[in-house]
Amino acid sequence: MPASAVSSRRAPSAALRWGRLLAMGAVAVLILVAGVWASWGTAQHVMLTKGRERGTIEVTRCRAGTCSGPYAPLSAGSQPRPRVVIEDSVAVAEDRTYTVVVKPGGDEVVRSGPAGVLYAWVPLGGALLLASVVVAGGLARTRAAWVLAGAGLALLTAAFVTI
Repeated sequence: MPASAVSSRRAPSAALRWGRLLAMGAVAVLILVAGVWASWGTAQHVMLTKGRERGTIEVTRCRAGTCSGPYAPLSAGSQPRPRVVIEDSVAVAEDRTYTVVVKPGGDEVVRSGPAGVLYAWVPLGGALLLASVVVAGGLARTRAAWVLAGAGLALLTAAFVTI
């Protein structure tokens, strides 16, 4: 068999291999970008607190996915409010007081401090775990997959422990 016939048979398999790597790489990157995007909506308020109103909320009532209570300011220029709203989640319980940051333009608050930062990045932790499966299976990069899975597991565990 001539050498050109052998090399012409390898070309389609090489193209398919590169196509699979590109497609799975794009899926992994898309998952990670979606995780960052989902986390940043809350994380920006918790991490970039300069100029934002900071204070505490004493949670007095929880129902329909939200909790509410009076807000007491801790930062200069912040005003007390009779009622602010925080998302009802595993990070919030009734009859407890939490340090919070007020989202601009409303009465919605998010937890601050280490627990708030870690909780804000939980979607990224899930995305890291999901991307590790894609990297291991679709890209056959087991070491990179273990690193992604370890980072995701560490983030989720740290969030669970601090909350």
